[in-house]
Amino acid sequence: MNPRLSLPLDIPRSELLTRAAKVIAEAWQSFDQARAVEPDISQALRLMAADGLRAEPMPALQALEQAKSYLDTSLAQARPRYFAFVGSSGLEVGVLADALASTFDVNLATTARSADLIEAQALRFAAELIGYPFAAGAFTSGGMVSNLTALTAAREFALPNSRQTGLNGRSAALYCSSEAHYSVRRAAEVLGIGADFVRGIAINAEHQMDVAALEQAIQADKAAGITPVAIVATAGTTLTGAIDPILALAHIAKQYSVWLHVDGAYGLPGAAAPSTRHRFAGLEHADSISIDAHKWLYLPKACSVVLVKDPHALSRAFSHNESYMLHDQDQPLNPVDSTLEYSRPFRALKLWMALRVHGADQFRAAIERNIAQARLCANLVKAAPDLELLLEPQLSTVPYRHVPKHLESNEAALNEHNLELVKKMQIDGRVYISSAVVDGKTCLRPCFVNFRTSEDDVRVLIEVTKELAQLRTVK
Repeated sequence: MNPRLSLPLDIPRSELLTRAAKVIAEAWQSFDQARAVEPDISQALRLMAADGLRAEPMPALQALEQAKSYLDTSLAQARPRYFAFVGSSGLEVGVLADALASTFDVNLATTARSADLIEAQALRFAAELIGYPFAAGAFTSGGMVSNLTALTAAREFALPNSRQTGLNGRSAALYCSSEAHYSVRRAAEVLGIGADFVRGIAINAEHQMDVAALEQAIQADKAAGITPVAIVATAGTTLTGAIDPILALAHIAKQYSVWLHVDGAYGLPGAAAPSTRHRFAGLEHADSISIDAHKWLYLPKACSVVLVKDPHALSRAFSHNESYMLHDQDQPLNPVDSTLEYSRPFRALKLWMALRVHGADQFRAAIERNIAQARLCANLVKAAPDLELLLEPQLSTVPYRHVPKHLESNEAALNEHNLELVKKMQIDGRVYISSAVVDGKTCLRPCFVNFRTSEDDVRVLIEVTKELAQLRTVK
């Protein structure tokens, strides 16, 4: 114990660090293979979680072991057969970068000296990886905040000085696919545009935004005196992985002088993969883009990136001059003048370290591997007479369902059957999957975004689906 510290440890720091490092190493080792089942939460852990605040200290090693027990019985997205939602997979070097960033506790609100250089370089790395010509950007906590950041800049572009005056009685609108992420609606709510003015544009058979319907919506709004603020193209929807036609949307945006934002929180890493790069044609025309490095760039949460082409777009939306945050005319703006957050952790370090350690080619190969796994999954589904593929994968999401013969003509019963199948698979624990509704059909929706997942894991997913589906059918 160090008597000079007001919050001392009961053991030497080195001893605690040694044990923590062992816990991390054991976890990494366990993530390399799937569990047979997910462990139950013990009664002891449930009782411990009901405890009140302790007045007296607990031995640090005891608290560490308790934390390990809780984490080990939590759902870990890092495991190779976690296929639900769009999970992060806890790339090891990203974990180390998180530990370093937390240890030094750098704050990127005002100048942080060398950390500023790393953040700027990491932004360049992200842009180069996906082929986007950017001028400014920032790291945020996630796609929700990245999209809000970009759309705040778009509002200031469409309605100058609205950050001071508000909409001031004016009506404005955002345009996105009917299957765009809820963060677009949330941004409209926060920015004063209003959820009722989010135009959910119809989609085509591939679940991409209908360009003609978009143009009609913009024309109708302009005729009604409503200001178009931004077109939001989704580069990989959460539901199906669909990619809106970015180049065609860019032409519409240019024609009507409307900001084009590409929400690529999940799918934009696909622009780095040779096999899917063509699907992102026109990306270079976007005014802003967002990408979550804690999704398909494998890093631990939270690490999202927002990039803009106009070097002044973010500062127009966020810059300020308070007595506690002075500006030096000889120095660039503080980072907080381009972001929503004040106390902003050094999120950039983990993407910077990951791209340094692995290089762009290894990332491209890992993304290609997930894309190949999605295609394998789709082919296995198509080869099974009682499974139905709902949409060919555009990226790494594969919606499918089980269709037993006696339910073929009963959609309501089929939906109930597949929802119960997902629940049964989650309880079974060999794979973890989520449900979704695509074109009114309840289905299984695996998403392959884990660098640890193998082809064998994909085959197990289909085998478990068939096995448990048959048990339900027989029952």
